[in-house]
Amino acid sequence: MSKIKSLVLGSAAAIVAIGGAQAADLPVKAKAVEYVKVCSLYGAGFYYIPGTDTCIRIGGYLRAEVTVGGNASDNTFQNGDSALGLRTGNQYQTRGRIMVNIDTRTATEYGVVRTFGAFGPQFTSATSNTPGAPDTQGNGGMRVEAAFVQFAGFTFGRSASAYALPWNGAPGNINSGLMGGPNYDAGVNNIQYTWQFGNGISASVGVDGQEQANRTGLALGAFTLATGAYTNAYVAPNSVDVVGNIRLDQAWGLLQFSAAAHQVDASYYIPATATSGHPGDKWGFAVTGALQLKNLPTGPGDDIKISGTYTEGALRYVLGQSGATPLNFNMVDGSSIVALPVADGVYSATPGSAIQLTKAYGLNGAFNHNWNRNWSSSIFGSYTHVDYNGTASFTLCGAGCNPDFNVSQLGLSTTWKPVKDLAFIAEGSWIHIDQNMTGAAIVSAGRTFTYGDVDRFSGIFRVQRNF
Repeated sequence: MSKIKSLVLGSAAAIVAIGGAQAADLPVKAKAVEYVKVCSLYGAGFYYIPGTDTCIRIGGYLRAEVTVGGNASDNTFQNGDSALGLRTGNQYQTRGRIMVNIDTRTATEYGVVRTFGAFGPQFTSATSNTPGAPDTQGNGGMRVEAAFVQFAGFTFGRSASAYALPWNGAPGNINSGLMGGPNYDAGVNNIQYTWQFGNGISASVGVDGQEQANRTGLALGAFTLATGAYTNAYVAPNSVDVVGNIRLDQAWGLLQFSAAAHQVDASYYIPATATSGHPGDKWGFAVTGALQLKNLPTGPGDDIKISGTYTEGALRYVLGQSGATPLNFNMVDGSSIVALPVADGVYSATPGSAIQLTKAYGLNGAFNHNWNRNWSSSIFGSYTHVDYNGTASFTLCGAGCNPDFNVSQLGLSTTWKPVKDLAFIAEGSWIHIDQNMTGAAIVSAGRTFTYGDVDRFSGIFRVQRNF
């Protein structure tokens, strides 16, 4: 009887164990997978960030290039050892860069809230070496072109100024030193507001922080006759630049007018102490008109872009370059030398002297032509005139001298795109400086040059992959 009882109890235990094992093997309902969804509201490449109603697009480019006769991005040498033809200056420069763009947008009851950033590392080879150290290392760093928030018509952060043209300083070129107008391809810290009136009409107004994007230098006293260098007496910015534009976009092209007010504020007289006093601040200004013509009879996608700029006390608006505008032109061509100051204004060390604002005007533009789906070319150029008044000229270099000058530029760029988003670009640029100084100047190593007009050339080959 006890054996039967044990057998029954053992069988029951086995059945329970088997049932438990089978229960453990039953499939558990999986958590739903949240797939990434395409966001078609804002164009190609956007998708919803999982779990949110925010759309994001990640893009950018990778670029490799070599420039001969100039700084990176085909900026013809304008001063320094390389422009003087010294063996301590390189005659070419290389650069590698990757730029990442992150664009997010969220629809709200106040309209779309947008954030945008464009940033990335780059490495640029050295252009000038010291004797005995021929292997001077280049430099790497982070470039931030944009970092802004847009909300209800406002833009806060780093972006192109409200003064900027839609094509910035590149109507058809990759040359980062095209003059004759403004350039904000590296951005500026600002706040701006844009009105959309309909029918392609808009207007923007903003304030820009003063930095290399909107000022050159302020000359205190005379400049060095052999180099064009001077004592830069700009003080730390005390005011923002007030800027704005009115714009018309149509199927035939674009028309825009921009204006800016720029404060020129000086340091102390000599001796440079708080008790020496300083000249009163002055406000300069700049205005630009720009035109784009599309639908040309020369072919689909062809266009013409032109602009004209006038300024007093704000040369950066007419000598716009990517990065810092040079404070002097110091270049040689054969036996001729150019040694000229580039300054928003001039004042002397004598207490009571006032700032003399520099006047300038310029033109630039390009014709862009598509040969076929793979090949395109652009011809571009500029003309700029810089004028120091009589008082400024006497302060800079005494009686009888004339530091006024003209700059002309001309270039040709050709692009081959064998496949989508991959471009091979070759560009050549010429710069001519027409100056009015006379006499001779000792530059270095006992070399004697005569003041005269100078021509220089540069070229670039670039490979760029957009993504």
